[in-house]
Amino acid sequence: MPDLSQMKCVACREGEPTVTEAEIAQYRSQVPEWKIVEREGIKRLERVFKFKDFVQSLAFTNKIGTLAEAEGHHPALLTEWGRVTVTWWTHKIRGLHQNDFIMAAKTDQRYGL
Repeated sequence: MPDLSQMKCVACREGEPTVTEAEIAQYRSQVPEWKIVEREGIKRLERVFKFKDFVQSLAFTNKIGTLAEAEGHHPALLTEWGRVTVTWWTHKIRGLHQNDFIMAAKTDQRYGL
């Protein structure tokens, strides 16, 4: 499987299928820290990133915002003192798409920088 963090998001159209359980298992090997959560009947990828203070949390939030704009795929971001919760899912299909795993891998990469 190619490195998800090096892939680009593809345009996702309404009506496309969500990823299968087999695809989820395959993709999760590259983003093992992410949890699959279900809210309002929609599967989402979520991870909490920890920081020393609010300034670092906000800087990371801005990094992910810039990444999201560049890729055309946007997460839910909760910025708090010492932590940022990032949640990826694809609104158009009400679930998980390959793009969500790509963006999770790219988010991990930005955290490590």
